[in-house]
This record gives sequence, C-alpha cells and structure tokens, in this order.
Amino acid sequence: MVKLIRQGVYYLDGRIVKQSQAFYTSDKKERAEKNTLSYAILKAHNVGDEEHLRLRFDAIVSHDITYVGIIQTAKASGLSSFPIPYTLTNCHNSLCAVGGTINEDDHVFGLSAAKKYGGDYVPAHLAVIHQYMRECAAKCGAMILGSDSHTRYGALGTLAVGEGGPELVKQLLRQTYDVARPEVIAVYLKGKLRKGVGPQDVALALVKATFASGFVKNKILEFIGPGIANLSMDYRIGIDVRTTETTCLSSVWETDEKTREYLKEHGREGDYAEMKAAQPAYYDGAVIIDLSRVEPMIALPFHPSNAYTIREFLEHPVELLRAAEEQGRKIKGDDSFTLTDKVKDGKVYVTQGVIVGCAGGGYENVAEAAEILRGKSIGTGEFSLSVYPASQPVYKALTDAGYTSALMEAGAVVKTAFCGPCFGAGDVPANNGLSVRHTTRNFENREGSKPAQGQLAAVALMDARSIAATAANGGVLTSALDYAYNKRVKKYHYDGKIYENRVYHGIGNPQPDVELVYGPNIADWPEQIALGKHLLMKVVSVLHDAVTTTDELIPSGETSSYRSNPMKLAEFALSRKDPAYVGRAKAVAADEAERRKTGALPEKVLRELGDFVPGEGTIYGSVVVSNKPGDGSAREQAASCQRVLGGVANICKEYATKRYRSNLINWGMLPFTCKQAGVRVGDYLYIPDIAEGIAAGEERFVATVISRGKTRDIVLETGALTQEERRILLDGCLINYNKELAK
Repeated sequence: MVKLIRQGVYYLDGRIVKQSQAFYTSDKKERAEKNTLSYAILKAHNVGDEEHLRLRFDAIVSHDITYVGIIQTAKASGLSSFPIPYTLTNCHNSLCAVGGTINEDDHVFGLSAAKKYGGDYVPAHLAVIHQYMRECAAKCGAMILGSDSHTRYGALGTLAVGEGGPELVKQLLRQTYDVARPEVIAVYLKGKLRKGVGPQDVALALVKATFASGFVKNKILEFIGPGIANLSMDYRIGIDVRTTETTCLSSVWETDEKTREYLKEHGREGDYAEMKAAQPAYYDGAVIIDLSRVEPMIALPFHPSNAYTIREFLEHPVELLRAAEEQGRKIKGDDSFTLTDKVKDGKVYVTQGVIVGCAGGGYENVAEAAEILRGKSIGTGEFSLSVYPASQPVYKALTDAGYTSALMEAGAVVKTAFCGPCFGAGDVPANNGLSVRHTTRNFENREGSKPAQGQLAAVALMDARSIAATAANGGVLTSALDYAYNKRVKKYHYDGKIYENRVYHGIGNPQPDVELVYGPNIADWPEQIALGKHLLMKVVSVLHDAVTTTDELIPSGETSSYRSNPMKLAEFALSRKDPAYVGRAKAVAADEAERRKTGALPEKVLRELGDFVPGEGTIYGSVVVSNKPGDGSAREQAASCQRVLGGVANICKEYATKRYRSNLINWGMLPFTCKQAGVRVGDYLYIPDIAEGIAAGEERFVATVISRGKTRDIVLETGALTQEERRILLDGCLINYNKELAK
C-alpha cells in the first residue's frame, strides 16, 4: 500500500529510480534537483541565497482565533496597511457560545481591520478558511502563508505553509520567511482507488507510514506519478490537506486538465498553469503509494498515525481498543474510561459520526456519503450524524443536487461551515463516547473533553464513506469497501454570487481613517523585556510524554474565546497536562518583577540557590522541559502563553515541528535542545554570558543545574539561528525587534 525509499531517487520516464541504480554524476544530480516543482516555486519567491531561503509570499490568510493577535502585533510594530493580499475568515469562533459576545467582538474587530488596512473579510458560517482559499485564492505556482497548520493548497499547484502568527506579521512588515532549503520528497502515486475508498483513507495510510520515523519532517512533499490522473480534484484536495499530520513543511502536486477545470468552474481559469516535474528530477527520498491497494482506514485514539485498515481493526477490536483505553485512563486518572465496552457480539458500536471542515466537508465526500445513506436511516438510538459542508457554495451545490435532503431524510443534521468539531468547539461527544470523524486530528482531549472534571471521550478518524456506511448500519462500525451505493455523483456547480453578495473585498483599498473596533476582551500584548547578560531559569514543568501537542500546551475548544486576550488565555496553559504550571510560572514572574524593581533577586530565590551566586545583569524566568513539543496546530499561543507568564525558554530532545520552534523564537524564548537534561520541577539552570553568546552566533551553551544544593553542568543547544532570529531573541520578542528597527 505504502512504501518508503530512504535514499535519493530520480523521477525518470514517469517512474521512480533509486539513486544507487541510476548512472548520474554529481553535477547531473545538482541539475536534476532544480527540475522539481518545489525548486521552481521557491526560486521565484526567494530573495536570499540558494541554501538560506528568504521567502516573500503572494498572499496570507488567518481565521478568527489568530487574526486579532496578528493584527495587534503588526500594529504595535508600525503597520499602516496590508502590503500583500490578506484574507480574514471566521470559521473557528463562529458559534459565539462561550464568553458572551467575546467571539462576535473579534469578528467586528476583524471587519474594521479589513477596512482600515485593506483586506478581505469572510463572515462567519460562509466558509472554512481553507475551502475559501481553494475556491478564491490558490493558483498554480503561487505561495500562500496561513496562521493555521492545515494551510495546504498543493493540489492546486500552490506551495502553502501553515505557521504561527508572528511569521504572518513579518510578511505584513515586508520582512521574509527564513528557512534553510528544505529537502523534497516525491510522493509517487500509481493505480486507482476502489469504490468505497476515499481521500481520508489515503491520507491516513500516508500519515501512518511517515509520522513516527519523522521521515518527511519539515520537508516538502511533491505529488507526482500516473495515479494523480485517476483522482478527482476533491480527492486530491482531501489527501493534500492531511499532509500536515506527517509534519512536512508543505506540499505541491503536478497539475493537469482537472486542475484547469476546477479553476475554470470557480471563474479563475487564468490562474491555471500546467506544472510537471522536468525529467530527470531528483528527490531526497520517496513515498510510493499504490492507490489500488489502499483500504478504508481508521485512526484510533489518540493520534492520526495510530492507524489500521478497518479490516485489520475489526479482526482484533478488543485488543486494539484496550491499548487506547489504557492511554485514556492515564489521561483521566482513573479506570472509569472505557472503549472495549463498545464491542458487543463481535461488533464495534460508535456513538457519533461527524463529517466536517477542510478535510471532510468537500462536495464529493458529502455527496458520496449521501448516496450511501439514501433511503436508509441512522436509527433512533444514541448514534448521531452531523455533516458540515465546507462552504456555502458547497452547501448550495449539495442542496441543488438533492444530497442535502437525502442526508436529512436519513436522520443526519446538516450544519453550516464551521471548524469547531475538529478542535472541540462543536459536537463534543458524551463522556466515554466514541466518535468517528472525517476531520484532521484526534489528539487526546481535542474533541472537547475535560478530564479534570471527570469527562473524557475519544475520536477515531475515518473517511466520510465509511462513516456513512457506519451510520447506515445504525452506528455499527462498517467499512465502505464494496458497499452497495451509487458512486457516480452529480457534477459540482459553483455559485460565486454567494461570496459576491456577502464577502467584504478590501484588498488594495485601505481606509486609514477607519477606527479599529475593540471589544472588552481584546487586549494588547504585555510588554516583554530584552534578554539579559546572564540567564537564570527555574524549571516549572517537566512533561514526560513522547510527543506533546499544541493542544496540550494550550487547549483549544473552550479557550478559543480568549485568544484575543493574552493574559486570560494564559490561565489555561498546560491545564490538561500540568494544572500546577500556571501557578509556578506566575510565582517566577513575580520574583522577576521584584528583581527588576529592586535590582536583586528575592531572598527566597537566593536561599534555594544556596552557595551559587548569579552574576550581575542576570534576568530570571521560567522554563518548560519536555521530550518533543509542538506537534499539531500552528497556534502561536502555545508559545506566547508561556512567554506572558514569564517563560524564557523551552528545553527538549527535539521539536516536533519547525513552526513551534519558530513561535518560541518570535516570542523571545530560547529554543534549547538537550538529549538528557535530567532536571526536575524546582531545579534552576544558569547560563552566563547568554546575550553575548547569542549575539556572537554561538549554538552551544554550558548551563549549570542547581538542584537541592548540588550543582552540575549540562550542554544546551539552540541549533542554527538566522541573524534576524538572534536579534529577536536578544530584543525579547518580535514586537520589540520591530520597535528597535523603527528607531
């Protein structure tokens, strides 16, 4: 089904040839590296050198739990107008169900910002962020930067990257996205999918094959091969958007007449260009996917890579569910969480189905689900089914074609475009519930559980087709493979008037006299101080998970309403992993505030340091220690919440994603790595002459650990930092850096 080639390969005569089997000299390899789609796009957007890219994007996009903070940051740094097209969508905080009018206040702020600075504004319930950009903005050969990790428009020939908000701020300030030239991995598709197999199934097979080993981490996936022609655009898009879960940097596909037809249907045929990798093209490795062998998949709790074919799962359901059950019990802290009870008489019963968002809400996903459910009933029991078309144009097309009525008649509830179920802000399952979803992620607690209050549910990821088959079977988990239904769906027709009559189009037309509208929950970023001569850190949390997701660093769901208020949001930091963290971090921040006021560390800190005496010019802050943080969302708040609570660094074995490491740097937090720090909560670490070392380009620092009266030295490494990143760290954060530039 999926095969990895962990060596260089050539794309030659329509097939993959291992480097070891090809007769090419090194100079020909160098030329072949320039024949990839990725190379051409990066070159066209690069203002740096060949190996140290400084990229300028064609457009940027944000949704309503990120754009307020981005605009506030850019405004504090001197923003006068949006210099490139900026689209503000409203698909995450759409319900306005938490915190009174807080969410709608953010929307009003967003519209005022689009008017003042010259941007586009897509009102709530009209479209999820990525569907709107597919329909209205992505074009062949372009680059788009989004403040959402699933910013992926590769199927339309756009190299798109999801990053934390500060990276968008840099684009707004005419700065660059700096990255070492990424390796490019070929994803070679061959064969044809069988009936009942959908894009989610291909995506889960890809994630399972690549995630754990980090095979494509921070690399670009380039989709090539004859199998592409056998996939519709909706299928390509559905696979592409899920590449984020592989931890790759971005993705791009070869384009063809189907791509042209998609853009033509959306009134943008002029944005099409044929994109084919010139041959021979050299890639740093390859993933071979035989589409004809892909089966319906299920990703069990609590990660998309915990995937099996549904056939394999149903052969051993108790055994596989028990492993997830044990993990859930650790999360909840007791033995009341159950999954094995979902197996009855050899069948697995689920309590909920959801088809939604940038991955699941596409026209063909929903249409095929409707055909499977046509004339059937989901039953009157516990099982429920919710369907969220990805945009109002998709919703209208489904309605015009009769698919909406088929779903409703079967008992499904069809709702508006909303991303909430993907991150716990909608359709939260009941305690001990098991939900199957065509969404992007199923991390622990992401579906909205509150383990601290004794509530925990679980999510398994499946394709819309198998979810519909399960619904038609009354909630009994069922594969759609060879399910009896009409796979041929009616042609999609796009109605652009929906956006023409409702979207505010202000790109290129700023109105400086417009005042930003601030609700009471929209707050400025608190001031951050510059890095001192020496650094004293106190360990306030040690996380032992193999991987720590951004959902665990700062929960989603109910916290989303506070994304525009840094200090209120920070109260939730690590609340699901280490509830005592906030109190410990605040205590360190209070001691640092006293140091700045009096010029000396508080007596209680000096007592704990014993005979160790920090040098003059030492600043004091907190540090979180973990194994591999940052998997998942691009949200900058995973880092900024630590920063506003007095955090000065992270220490880990490795960072799960580039975007989380970048978020740390942009918020003035040192991104240390250490293979074996061996520290505990309450320990201190002291690094002399840290500012001088950062300024000089040093990457290795000797830190003294002070633990219960004893001292020892460890080595902390920052990894490679650009000159700009060093200045950001020295100045204390991106805002401070830009203020210094403006002087």
